Amino acid sequence: MLDAAFGLLGTEGSAATTVRAVCANARLNPRYFYESFESLDELIVAVYDRVVDDLGTAVVAALEGAGDDATDQMAAVVRSTVEFVDEDRRRARVLYVEALDNAALNRRRIETGHAVVAFVEAAAAERHGNLPAGEHIGRVGAAVLVGGFGELLVAWLDGRIDVTREQLIEDATALFLAVGDAASGIAARRASRRR
Repeated sequence: MLDAAFGLLGTEGSAATTVRAVCANARLNPRYFYESFESLDELIVAVYDRVVDDLGTAVVAALEGAGDDATDQMAAVVRSTVEFVDEDRRRARVLYVEALDNAALNRRRIETGHAVVAFVEAAAAERHGNLPAGEHIGRVGAAVLVGGFGELLVAWLDGRIDVTREQLIEDATALFLAVGDAASGIAARRASRRR
């Protein structure tokens, strides 16, 4: 059922992802659906969670192979994410588009986004050091990166940003690093003004 729902959600969207359609695509009696899921929303969120888990696995594997250099690590994260959504574009639709049409999925997308922002913020702290207590610029920068990256990927996959995959990876990596450097610089200037 998860595969059938993923196929529908990733190609035809949430409006076409109905219990009847999922069961027809999975070649199962609707009784099996209700033995596995309490609602269609629960199934759709499970599909999203599986795609997020698969992306997380790809990113972690890329990070493990990147070594200790921050630029190489950032490039690995960007590359693994771009490749993940480009190799099966249904993933991008599930991750970045369909959540806007389903309240339960949107809540999960927001929760996941907060977790990814915290991960990015922690990675920036490793590179630049912890920001002073009460300094929020790291969280702001991380939120800009996470939200902006999703929008960038959708625009690129839709052909609204006409660059090669390699150019996208190179540009996004450079911009991510620049935002981290800028946030660190802003925090340092604020700290020196407070002294």
